[in-house]
Amino acid sequence: MDGRFRLTRLVRTHSSEIYLIWEENNRVGQLDLHFAHDTIHATLILEADLAVPLEEELLTQIDEDIVSSYLPSFDRNDFLVTVFRGEEISSYTDSQSLEDDDDE
Repeated sequence: MDGRFRLTRLVRTHSSEIYLIWEENNRVGQLDLHFAHDTIHATLILEADLAVPLEEELLTQIDEDIVSSYLPSFDRNDFLVTVFRGEEISSYTDSQSLEDDDDE
């Protein structure tokens, strides 16, 4: 994993993963992966403007570092990626621990 981007896993289930994507100390996006037998579906949300060659480099790194370790390209039917551009507006949780901390 010596690519330009650093991929930090947030969540892992038996059929999906979520990663934050960093370039140096800058968060550039989030990746949601869903493993469906011989097809891998991905949603990539970019929070920074990446030139097309950098976007392609990122997709190659995602395939080499994550997807191929789950299912190599010669064993899978397809790796489908939908790319969005967006920004995080806010986040929500229904965790009681945050409310408990505010009471103290």
